[in-house]
Amino acid sequence: MKILSLAILSLACCSCATVKTISPDNNHVQIEHQGKKSYCEEIPRVYSGFSYNVCLLNGEPSRRENIGSTVGKVPFFVIDAAFSIVADTIVIPYTAVQQIDKGSIKVN
Repeated sequence: MKILSLAILSLACCSCATVKTISPDNNHVQIEHQGKKSYCEEIPRVYSGFSYNVCLLNGEPSRRENIGSTVGKVPFFVIDAAFSIVADTIVIPYTAVQQIDKGSIKVN
């Protein structure tokens, strides 16, 4: 029951990376974690939610551990990445066309 509740909560969460990247304003998305910006310059529209989570790992270094929110000692972005893969797969017909029409999404 706890796992099902966690799954529903994660899917419904407004911070889902796929939701953030499915149709970004001005073909641009801001990727940062606790004030540290990502080094990524752009991400593809196909599997953009998963790419967003990978870019969270590719950012400015920090002098302290800052993995963010956790669920059972698992960082939230890892859980979000798993759900993003599922959501990204569902929206491939849309994102593939958008990738052809608009190109990749600019970051920061």
